[in-house]
Amino acid sequence: MSESPETQSLVSCSSQLNLADGDGIDDKEFDIPQVDTPPTLESILNETEDEDDSFILEDPTLLNTDNIDTHSGETSSLASSDSGDRTNLKRRKKATEISSSIHGSVVRRSVLKGVSAQVVSAADRVDAGLPTAVVVSNLIAVGTSHGLALVFDPNQALRLCLGSTAVGGQYGAVSALSINSDCTRLLCGFAKGQITMWDLANGKLLRTITDAHPPGTAVLHIKFTDDPTVAICNDSGGSVFELSFKRVMGVRTCESRCLFSGAKGEVCCIEPLLVKPELRDHPITQYALLAMASLTKVLVIGLKPSLKVWLTFPYGKTNPSSVPLLSWQFVAVLSTVMPMLAFCRGNAVHFLLVKKDESGAIHVSKQNQLHLHYDLINLTWINSRTLALLDSAEKLHVVDRQSQAELEMVDIAEVQLVYNSSHFKSLATGGNVSQALALVGEKACYQSVSSYGGQIIYLGTKSVHVITLRTWRERLDYLLKQERFIEALSLAWSFNEGKAKAVVGLLGDQNKRKGVVADRMVEILLQYADRALKKCPDQGKIQVMEQHFQEMVPVMVDYCLLLERIDLLFGQIYNKLSEISVAKGVFLECLEPYILNDKLTSITPQVMKDLLIHFQDRDMMENIEACIVHMDITSLDIQQVVHMCWEHSLYDAMIYVYNRGMNDYIAPMEKLFQIISPPLRAGKSLTDEEVIMGNKLLVYISCCLAGRAYPLGNIPGDLVSLVKHQVFEFLIHLHSTEVTSDEELYPQIRTLLHFDTREFLNVLALTFEDFRNDKQAVEHQQRIVDILLKVMVENSDFTPSQVGCLFTFLARQLAKPDNTLFVNRMLFDQVLEFLCSPADESRHAERQQVLLELLQAGGIVQFDESRLIALAEEAAFYQVCEFMYEKKQLYDKVICCYLNDPVRQEEIFNYIHNMLSIPGYSPEEKESVWNKAMEHFKELVSINPTKAAELLAVHFSTELQSIVDQLEDEHLLFQLLQSLLDPSDGVQVNRELLPLNPVIHETYLTLLCQYDPERVTGFLRVSEHYRLEEAIQITKKHQLHEASAYLLEKEGDIHGAFLVLLETLKYKLCLFTDGAREKNEETLQAAEAALEETIALCQRNSNSLNQQQREALWFPLLEAVMSTQKQLKDGTSSQALESLKHLTKQVLNSMTGFIALPSVLQRILQDPMYGKGKLGEIQMLILGMIDTFNYELTLLETTTNLLNHDLHWSLCNLRGAVSRGLNPKQEHCGVCLQQYKRRHEGTEEVIVFSCGHIYHSHCLQSKDCGVQVEGQMRWTCYKCNSSNKGGRRRDLGSDINRGRSTSLAQIKVMSAYYSTNRESDNKKLSILTELSRNRSSDKHGLLRPGSVANSVFQNENFQLRLSPPPVTED
Repeated sequence: MSESPETQSLVSCSSQLNLADGDGIDDKEFDIPQVDTPPTLESILNETEDEDDSFILEDPTLLNTDNIDTHSGETSSLASSDSGDRTNLKRRKKATEISSSIHGSVVRRSVLKGVSAQVVSAADRVDAGLPTAVVVSNLIAVGTSHGLALVFDPNQALRLCLGSTAVGGQYGAVSALSINSDCTRLLCGFAKGQITMWDLANGKLLRTITDAHPPGTAVLHIKFTDDPTVAICNDSGGSVFELSFKRVMGVRTCESRCLFSGAKGEVCCIEPLLVKPELRDHPITQYALLAMASLTKVLVIGLKPSLKVWLTFPYGKTNPSSVPLLSWQFVAVLSTVMPMLAFCRGNAVHFLLVKKDESGAIHVSKQNQLHLHYDLINLTWINSRTLALLDSAEKLHVVDRQSQAELEMVDIAEVQLVYNSSHFKSLATGGNVSQALALVGEKACYQSVSSYGGQIIYLGTKSVHVITLRTWRERLDYLLKQERFIEALSLAWSFNEGKAKAVVGLLGDQNKRKGVVADRMVEILLQYADRALKKCPDQGKIQVMEQHFQEMVPVMVDYCLLLERIDLLFGQIYNKLSEISVAKGVFLECLEPYILNDKLTSITPQVMKDLLIHFQDRDMMENIEACIVHMDITSLDIQQVVHMCWEHSLYDAMIYVYNRGMNDYIAPMEKLFQIISPPLRAGKSLTDEEVIMGNKLLVYISCCLAGRAYPLGNIPGDLVSLVKHQVFEFLIHLHSTEVTSDEELYPQIRTLLHFDTREFLNVLALTFEDFRNDKQAVEHQQRIVDILLKVMVENSDFTPSQVGCLFTFLARQLAKPDNTLFVNRMLFDQVLEFLCSPADESRHAERQQVLLELLQAGGIVQFDESRLIALAEEAAFYQVCEFMYEKKQLYDKVICCYLNDPVRQEEIFNYIHNMLSIPGYSPEEKESVWNKAMEHFKELVSINPTKAAELLAVHFSTELQSIVDQLEDEHLLFQLLQSLLDPSDGVQVNRELLPLNPVIHETYLTLLCQYDPERVTGFLRVSEHYRLEEAIQITKKHQLHEASAYLLEKEGDIHGAFLVLLETLKYKLCLFTDGAREKNEETLQAAEAALEETIALCQRNSNSLNQQQREALWFPLLEAVMSTQKQLKDGTSSQALESLKHLTKQVLNSMTGFIALPSVLQRILQDPMYGKGKLGEIQMLILGMIDTFNYELTLLETTTNLLNHDLHWSLCNLRGAVSRGLNPKQEHCGVCLQQYKRRHEGTEEVIVFSCGHIYHSHCLQSKDCGVQVEGQMRWTCYKCNSSNKGGRRRDLGSDINRGRSTSLAQIKVMSAYYSTNRESDNKKLSILTELSRNRSSDKHGLLRPGSVANSVFQNENFQLRLSPPPVTED
């Protein structure tokens, strides 16, 4: 009977093995590839485990999985679902990048239908109960909650039902299972502690073990070792026992040995190292290693030859609910196979490599650990490179060990995994386990997961599931089934490159693997092409169809190029896409970026023909040209391409075809000359296209002469010299091939010189550099130079700049040490006279620049220097003169060159500064420059006064007076002195270097009064180097009243300064009254400004004057304002009158702080203007003064109340703190540790601090904790003084401020100590005294005039600081 497709292997359908019978497998049915030479065990073990070679040999499956549900568990990886399709692919995009991060679906999850159905049926029919444990080997055994063990063969048929429900009622549920290596024995551990051994051949009960471990504890783990007579048991008490099975005289016995006692730390996981049959001779097997995981650490012990602990590894800080996990696996490292232990508790997986050295000792080395973002409940090796990690959310993570990359994540929550919590809590025996073990058991599922042969069994409550790695073909087919072709191709390419992870089924050497994968990729590409045609939109816009193919065609091209299958690309795929014209066009356009990047250099003739026709039809000629120059010439139809190039002026492509296809380097050059020569001969300007052609011609000539191909690459080596000779011969021809009657000699060189003289000569210069050792080339060089001289010198068509370029070129060539050229020196003299001709004033700058370049290029050796300087001076070539003077080290004459050159006059300052500052010049040279600059300093000032001032301050400060005397122009002198002396000018001058001569400052002050009077006062404020008397005379002479007042005030003549400002105020008030009827705002603003300035003068100086002197200032000012108001009283606008009243009020408010209020009122009432009038006229004035007074009075009273309340509150709290009793924390001294009641019988003084510490005064003195202040001893707490503990003494003031470390008995003394030692103008006592004196002086609240001057409130530094109240202890 043929098997259905569902009967696939748990590991790989390509390597199925049925142990039940020996029938062969149909290779065709299961698509198993033929193996020429089966790999040997040695070849497998000798494979190195590195990242570049990830192909491994899987163990053959040992289960025949009839009735496997292979479709119910299909899953997709996270990497696959995130990859997405290619979108927004632009036309002619670059080659797509192949990502190696696509893993596809790595594992296949299936349901073992036969096993699952039998387990459910047993629960219903024989009351077997729910499944509790599973173990897999060549057989599958499932334990149940009613004590039964169901054994299934590889075909999922129920083979044995071991035990009975009656025994299950006595022993409890099956809590652990284990099958030995040859599948002949089954060990069952029970929840109540019993252990049974069964013969799997006949189902016979061989042993019932009840005394292997302490009674009342459940069996958590039972594990066979490689020795079938030895097993390891782990109970719920945390202990581990070794069980030795023996048969003596036909009697089966069991001896138990305790390996680890739970009293030292409970073990909850054990894992013996099991060795495969092919590794039985491995040297590590002689130690019988056992790994144990307790709640705090991992231990590795050896059972043979004697019990020994080889490793102890603590976890560190972990979550107490995390499950300890262990798993062994043999891995290949450097051509050797070694066991590796993976263990975890929480979210970090550690790997330990175990190896044996020559001495026989075992060494354990820690490998890179794996950090996760989730907690694990199970850890299982699938193979030596891949792990299956089950997290607490029942999500299975498939991880590659070396790269630590997560290959896939599968949610197995629907499995309904069976947990072993009841056994860890030992509920069947009364729950006598520790809380720590019970907490771990909440997520324990050790007995629900079992692995064997690369397959992992997961036990659910109603089903059994198996997880296996897919073969590489299955992974590709899975993606193709979902039409994820791009991901499938990417995954296949990673197989081809050997970079894929968890690869199964790919056998053979590297070349054979690559071939197998490449064949599969070809099939996928053809399927992808068919899908592209099938999914093409039948209707809609052309743009939609183009976008469809633009997304898919580049993928085909990319992988065909990677596989080096150009035949496939231009064969089957191109033929398929040619069925749709849009797809064909997109395909041809997609080739362009690959051609330009030289990834595609050869195309079949038919595709190339179609490409040219397509681009030509779409008028994409530039694209055609760019592609042609990158193509192999053998793939081109030369006749077709040449015709197209001539027709569409594709000169780059034309040059490429002629050069590469016909080895003709002259024909393209002739064609380009035919384009640019006619307009140049006719004297016409070139079009942009003709300029481009001319530049292209220059580049082409340069490439040919340099041995490089145009536009890219190199000329073949055997043609280099021939091409150079042909190009030279072409350039020096007397006539062109199509000679005309009016054609001049050497038309090619003339054309290039007229087109761009400088660039053509640069091309020749580069060529001459390469041909020094070529005799024929040297002859060509001399010939070309002779032709250049004949063409340019004997012809008047060239400008001085062009002629200068020629002789500059010649000068550079002649200056070379290995020069072989000859040029008549008289030609240089002719050029010199031509350039320096004084009669020709045109192109002066151009001729000078040409001559300068000629000299700098080495042409100076061709001239007589004295004659050259004479001609240059006559022609006013000052830059040339400077060049010659510097060469002759006549630096002083360079200054004249700068002065005479209007273009570069500003540069003279930097030149003089550098000459005088930079080292390297002799003192004589610097002195000559200094003298020449002094001689022409007047001219320097006229050029730029600011820069001249900077220069003067640095280098000529000692000659300031003589320079000032030289300057006859007062305005120039003013500008110079302004830059020197006035900081407000913004010029950065080091004024410390200048001599502080009062005469100079007074001279500048005089000039400032003339040219900028607005800045006089500002200058007087910042400068202190003038004489007051002379400065006052100068300002008075120029009638600058504000400046005069400032100077008088500075001199100490306050009254004189006041009179000057008062006169100014009266004048401006007069102007205001004269124009009051016109409402002139400017005169009012001027009057207000003058008044503010006068008030400021009075306020600044009132504090230093007595009462009479103050009145002499303020009352005339008040009278001046009030008299003006009197003049406007009759017949003027009310607005002007209100403005004057505002000014009067401003004066009154300003003077109240310095003049007693009664005196002010008396003066107002005595004024004739107010004295004869009615009280109503001055009512508003008096009310305004009273309002101001009331505001200040209220502010004063409020402040006084606040200060009084603060003082009262502080004193009350201090009094309460002092009167409160203290409660010592201990009954002994904090220093000597003796009880204070028993020392010296009361003769020793005891000191108690508020912190509760108590000391003898003698002990504190011994610790330097006391200070004598004003005859009293002040103490600090020894223990609370933290700095004393560190070996340093804290300042006493800081201890006092802290309060807690100070004796309350000393608080009053402390206050006195601080009040006598802190000098401050803001003491509370002085403030309160001042307030009380002021309040008692006048019951109406008027301040006495005599007390104002000495008041603390009149001190300009007075500040009122309100601080929060002190914190006291409760």
